[in-house]
Amino acid sequence: MSPALESIFLVVGGLGLFLFGMKMMSTGLELIAGDRLQGIIKSVTSNRFSAVAVGILATIAINSSTATTIMTVSFVNSGMMNLTQAIGIIMGANVGTTFSAQLIAFRLDQIAPLFIFIGIIMYLFFKKRSIKNIGYAILGFGVLFFGVTVMGGPLKGLANNPSFNAILTTFQNPILSLLAGFIFTAIIQSSSATMGILVTLHLSGVPIPFITSAYIILGTNIGTSITTVIASIPANRDSKRAALFHIMFDIIGSALFGTLIYFIPSILTWFRTTWTEPARQVAMFHTLYNFATMFLLLPFVSYVAMLMKKIVPVTSEGDEIVYEKKLMYLDEKIIQSPSIAVVNAHMELSRMGRIANENLALALDAFAENDLEKAKRVIKNEKIIDYLSHNIAIKLIWINSMTLSTYEASRIGRMFQTVSDMERIGDHAENIAEYAIYVDGNDLKFSEVATGELKELSEMTGKLMIKALDAFEREDTTKLSEIRDLENQIDKLSAKFTDNHIERLKIATCEPKSGVIFTDMIIDLERSADHANNIAHSLLLEGKKSLH
Repeated sequence: MSPALESIFLVVGGLGLFLFGMKMMSTGLELIAGDRLQGIIKSVTSNRFSAVAVGILATIAINSSTATTIMTVSFVNSGMMNLTQAIGIIMGANVGTTFSAQLIAFRLDQIAPLFIFIGIIMYLFFKKRSIKNIGYAILGFGVLFFGVTVMGGPLKGLANNPSFNAILTTFQNPILSLLAGFIFTAIIQSSSATMGILVTLHLSGVPIPFITSAYIILGTNIGTSITTVIASIPANRDSKRAALFHIMFDIIGSALFGTLIYFIPSILTWFRTTWTEPARQVAMFHTLYNFATMFLLLPFVSYVAMLMKKIVPVTSEGDEIVYEKKLMYLDEKIIQSPSIAVVNAHMELSRMGRIANENLALALDAFAENDLEKAKRVIKNEKIIDYLSHNIAIKLIWINSMTLSTYEASRIGRMFQTVSDMERIGDHAENIAEYAIYVDGNDLKFSEVATGELKELSEMTGKLMIKALDAFEREDTTKLSEIRDLENQIDKLSAKFTDNHIERLKIATCEPKSGVIFTDMIIDLERSADHANNIAHSLLLEGKKSLH
């Protein structure tokens, strides 16, 4: 094998180790801090400075601006965060993602084997999940820097290769440099990885002009926003606005600073005089450029939010649920990590819950109004609910096979029961629609008292459904006692109305066939309320076992 080919193989192998180590470290950090950070992100106030601070800290903690922004878009979609808050967090995430490049520039590759040894010991020989997760992150950290070591030697050799240098000269064109950063980052979906590779090239002495690296960095920032845009496609309009802001923020910053550098290249002189090492110059440009872009737009956050609303206006249809027979949030192409998978599973379940709730309300209308068209729509929608139930369960099994934190594993475990509860609500809605068809076909009549009782119980069940599913979607445990009390009232009313029905049968004021439908309706409503209560209480750490 020729020395040049051997060098290329070592560089490719080192790059693979680097990317794998970066992924391991990010996954490990998410396992350690991901569930806590979700709580911190959700609790952020409308204060733009606190939102930015949370975005910076969250991204440093899990080493992924993509994960932070996708979580943020998910929270906006579920109503737990408004657009202004999301914009602040996204700004902070762009700054936080520069931390990993700064770390790589410290030349820690010489002690990488020590990190690998410590990480393996913690991961393999400790049973406690929290220690194993820390070990996994340390192991990833070591593998990342070992990849830098593997690449370093061959890259130093290639730095003196005329053919290799000829390839580098093609990237002296600013547009090509920017496109290279954009495309590579969009493909690997990690600006941290792209920046790490760029810093490693400089550490190895590869003669990349600083101005070329600057344009690559500008392209990298735009590329990292592509995943967020893809993740927002099935989400609501505020989520699309947050994703649009992310890519516009990066494009505006890149266009502004790219133009300044092109016409006034001496701007980069300050970096060369302040830091002597090329790797540190690149890392500092990445950090300070993102800080400058953030400070430039920070005073205008509220105006930017208004602009996003004008660009993505409210449609005449609003943000109604689309009854499509497909998963909208659990596409494996946009799921980058276990934490994002868990958040998206919650969003998919929330969507299924809203469809089940609306179908139950439609079934009750069909029964009360003797509307056969509505009854047929309920039966049609039930097929969508069954499809979602089956396919969400399959995805939950897939997510459960990932490396999850203790909290995330518990949460996914409870989601299996929640899917079942939602599917059963859909079944009860279908039952009620079939009663409506049967009543119409057999010309059955109900007494005025029976009609009033069914109406009262239907309204209470509908009220409980809305409260329970809203609590689940927003992950709001403050209303659980209110939901439980309402469910207890429905149980008591169900028993009372059943007793009343028996008394009416005794005095022959109710037809037997109508009476059967009446009692079946009571059972379906009462059990729907039970399932709704189960869904709300699944938010508790210990969960709540199904009542039926």
